Amino acid sequence: MAKVISTLFISADGVAEIDPSWHFPYFDENMGRSVEEDYNTADVLLIGRVTYDSFAGAWPEREVAGGDDAAFAKQLGDIRKVVVSRQPLEFSWRASELIGGDLVEAVTALKADAGSKGILIPGSISVVQQLLAAGLVDELRLLVHPVAARKGRKLFDEGEAPYHLTVIATEAFPTGVLRVIYAPAPAPGEAGYDDVKDQVPGNR
Repeated sequence: MAKVISTLFISADGVAEIDPSWHFPYFDENMGRSVEEDYNTADVLLIGRVTYDSFAGAWPEREVAGGDDAAFAKQLGDIRKVVVSRQPLEFSWRASELIGGDLVEAVTALKADAGSKGILIPGSISVVQQLLAAGLVDELRLLVHPVAARKGRKLFDEGEAPYHLTVIATEAFPTGVLRVIYAPAPAPGEAGYDDVKDQVPGNR
């Protein structure tokens, strides 16, 4: 079964709607390597309409221009792109298609496709939120910037139940960016102060 992996640039206060002013000053070869590793896990990109419009408005031209980022632009062009949108779309970027029917049902089918290596969700906050709620995200790969953005859309919306996570890997970059890879985890057992008071300072 294919994994669904969300990859996001995020601020220390949880904002995943990036602002170039706080994102690009921290982009270095380490972050580039991390992005490359994330994209190499997948043969399907699952993206919302806003993210698609942003990608399609930039990367095809960069591929044609043949600059330093042309190879990555070609990789994005060649990969299968499944777009989530409530409105019909006309695609000019190759290998693009509109997701059919209900999002959760469609992603469940994509995960079950034996021929798929993996499904990557770059950005696309609303898509990630819906799939987190449905229990369909296998990994959250976050590049946490050392900045409190203070405004912008956050990754985690308000809800009744917390999402419990386990840390698969961490890495600290010289820029102060932290790469953290999480996977969903079962909720820990119930505990209160009486259960942990022997661990407070002075009691050990």
